[in-house]
Amino acid sequence: MRGQLYIFEGPDGTGKTTLSHRFVEWLTSQGQRARYVSSPGRAEGSLGELVYRIHHNPERFGLRGLVPTAQQLLHVAAHIDALHSLTIPALQSGETIVMDRFWWSTVAYGKVAGVDRESLQHMIALENHHWSHFRPRAIFLLNRPLPARTENSPAIHNRLGAAYAELEASEEGNYCIHRISTNCTLEESFNEILSAINEGETAASHAHPGIPRQANLPLNCSSPTLPRPAPTVFSKLSPAIPSEVYETYWRFAAKRQEVFFKRVHHALPPWTDDNILLHFKFTNAYRASDRVSQYLIRNVIYAGDQRPAEVFFRILLFKLFNKIETWQLLEAALGPLTTECFDLSRFDQVLTSAMAHKRSIYSGAYIMPSGGKHGDAKKHRNHLALLQRMLSDGVPRKITRMKEMREVFELLLSYPMIGEFLAYQYATDLNYSTLTSFSEKEFVVPGPGARDGIRKCFKDLGGLNEVDIIRMVADRQHAEFERLGIEFKSLWGRPLQLIDCQNLFCEVDKYARHAHPEVVGITGRTRIKQVFRSTPTDIDYWFPPKWGLNELIERETEAPRVLF
Repeated sequence: MRGQLYIFEGPDGTGKTTLSHRFVEWLTSQGQRARYVSSPGRAEGSLGELVYRIHHNPERFGLRGLVPTAQQLLHVAAHIDALHSLTIPALQSGETIVMDRFWWSTVAYGKVAGVDRESLQHMIALENHHWSHFRPRAIFLLNRPLPARTENSPAIHNRLGAAYAELEASEEGNYCIHRISTNCTLEESFNEILSAINEGETAASHAHPGIPRQANLPLNCSSPTLPRPAPTVFSKLSPAIPSEVYETYWRFAAKRQEVFFKRVHHALPPWTDDNILLHFKFTNAYRASDRVSQYLIRNVIYAGDQRPAEVFFRILLFKLFNKIETWQLLEAALGPLTTECFDLSRFDQVLTSAMAHKRSIYSGAYIMPSGGKHGDAKKHRNHLALLQRMLSDGVPRKITRMKEMREVFELLLSYPMIGEFLAYQYATDLNYSTLTSFSEKEFVVPGPGARDGIRKCFKDLGGLNEVDIIRMVADRQHAEFERLGIEFKSLWGRPLQLIDCQNLFCEVDKYARHAHPEVVGITGRTRIKQVFRSTPTDIDYWFPPKWGLNELIERETEAPRVLF
């Protein structure tokens, strides 16, 4: 029996992914076999992933750029590939599919990008040919005055909204369309979706007799008392299937945060009765509250000249080594670290001398590529040369003009010795400064440790990728803590961001090696290398001023000094 198809459409930043996941969860709670499908998606090895990369960084593929028609054709090809490789087989197997794009996106985005009318008509005809045997049961057209994130400028967002409104008017005789406002809370938008189905779907079927009725609807659309899900408590994570480690993820986050606040308030050890936390080293639940991040924020980013080139130089110089002692070594030998004093030979001399005296200049937190093939056998010389090249290329100036965090990521990724994970980490560190002011909820790149943790937390990802999973747990954090009866003390009102949830998966991978030794991850590692040792170093606890936390911290703790 063929499955049902539901479409969430609208401009980026209107909540399609979040509401699609919520809708899948509701369908599953009603006994349906439902799955969310991102169209065309960015799964590793897919055409959608390749097209995404070409779209956002054509230079990396040796392209000077793409004309709008060629670019839109690539997206159409990715849509068709995803349709035949994933969506159609799932529908034919009887699954209910919830998608976050339809052929409508080709029309709206193509029109706004400047694709000529005739070319666009041919593209639409091609996509419709491949959709011809599958008609969505309902289309939810999402709208809000401004995007929730920064994918598009307000002007582009409004033009896309107008294009979608035209589609709604022209296609209302062909599809069951529900316009949903997302300029409200997530729960209010979701309740509007349920109400629209409850009140309108049966009427829509009668209003359009040319549309074949589909048997065994997953929703009792004619019922005046459609059951509502509890507003915050989730009974099941769908379509992914969690393991026992999934609950440990949330308990670990709460325990680690409890330890953190006990130390903030100078409680005497032991700070927990969890033997694993007592004996092994783990990062804090919030990345920005870790010792190295705290030093970076206070002593590197906001201490010194705030001109873009200087801020960028200090952040990258620090992060290339990611070691407080290396920064202090360079400062002690060379004085204030500025672009004016940046001389490769002098910096090299200081670092080479330290290495000759058996001092480690790199942190073990990240695996830093040596870059030997880029000019020098010594890793630090290649990194210094990389920093010099980025300054010469005007990277700081380029970053200040960028509209979204992903652009910064793509720019950093285009340089040698910087892979996806490091590019994301550096983009996050730059975002702590005044150079950019992006939401940490708009973009995430899972690292190797996070992928291992996700593998342990889920028996089956149900067609989702790691980015989808991280977004899902970030969106669900309040509901999951409530469901498990866990009291989680946030960072003075700041919820866990995507990068924090990503880091927590990495830490839970390590924690599970002792708490759940029977659950094996990707790497198969079984022991935790780093043992916890308290470092008696006072830290003035402080965050980027734009977060608005420092005044709250001062009122609560009267300028705490934390021992790490």
